[in-house]
Amino acid sequence: MSYLPCVEIEPNAPANSAVIWLHGLGADGNDFAPLVPQLRLPDSCHTRFVFPHAPQIPVTINGGMVMRAWYDIREMSIDRKVDVETLRASAGDVHRLIERELERGIAAERIVLAGFSQGGAVAYEAALSYEQRLGGLLVLSSYLATADSLVRTPANQTLPVLIQHGVHDPVVPEVLGQRAQAQLESWGYPSRYERYSVEHGVCAEQIPVISRWLGQRLCAEK
Repeated sequence: MSYLPCVEIEPNAPANSAVIWLHGLGADGNDFAPLVPQLRLPDSCHTRFVFPHAPQIPVTINGGMVMRAWYDIREMSIDRKVDVETLRASAGDVHRLIERELERGIAAERIVLAGFSQGGAVAYEAALSYEQRLGGLLVLSSYLATADSLVRTPANQTLPVLIQHGVHDPVVPEVLGQRAQAQLESWGYPSRYERYSVEHGVCAEQIPVISRWLGQRLCAEK
């Protein structure tokens, strides 16, 4: 089986958990790797971090320029017209990365999906459609692009979801993050929404919150 190329950061002891973290449009798997040491997870949290690189595809809103993207964005209206077929294909690529972690001995409930911006939209699709119970879903500065067509599975109906969004985000307006959280609530997911004084990015105040949340998902005895 072929997998997306990834940047992988191994723990000091054999991994007992994993985070698969998806970057945003035009970035690559190196984008969030520097955050790992800043998270300072507990010693009992032997977490492998997997940062896949999106494929190189032409992106309509950027004049057809070829760049790393999880799917094409066809227009930048508030409702965003995206290539759902390609988004779903990327979610399938993430499912294969989850399967690889299972083969490496990591239980599904000790695997967290995370995504920033475009990567967050794929993480929503991948996590909520996966057939086995996962550990959690972390979504940063993103939106639920497939709300009208997402085929959700019972296994992850109670999946913990942490959503963080910048109040000054000019790229993905905060209203889109709020809409995603409202949709999750209407579906019955235990989601949490947090606002930060930042634009389209991650600020220092978010790091300890993410660390604690990951620790609760991945470091407690199961």
